Amino acid sequence: MVIVRQILKSKGKQVYSVTPRTSIIDVLKYMADKEIGAVLVMEGEKVVGIFSERDYARRVTLKGCAMDAPVDDAMTKAVYYIGPDQTTDECMVQMTDKRIRHLPVVENGKVIGVISIGDVVKAIISDQKSTITGMENYILGRDYNQ
Repeated sequence: MVIVRQILKSKGKQVYSVTPRTSIIDVLKYMADKEIGAVLVMEGEKVVGIFSERDYARRVTLKGCAMDAPVDDAMTKAVYYIGPDQTTDECMVQMTDKRIRHLPVVENGKVIGVISIGDVVKAIISDQKSTITGMENYILGRDYNQ
């Protein structure tokens, strides 16, 4: 079973963040530049929210929030976290349960990365392929460890 730490090891631990006072348009430009779907909103090392493409669609576009307004006017304030030693299954349960697509990874009170639903699905598929290959090799009597 794949754990979050393994996902971060392969994808990297880069944490993209903005301050609560950053304008929505600047946040969107930043997200486009980094090719990411969500960004943490932080005051120092403390996460105070998350802003995603979904927040833009629902709070900015549909509710008419001004593009020059601070991101804390449109961000999601309830942020859910995952630990680095939790499994992809635990991530999937939390993401499905909370209907979210991004989870900050926190260790010892500090954000050490962010994983997306795409990262989790990719890890699960890779793990399943490995299991299938192992089973096929066992059934066919192959031993590649010799």
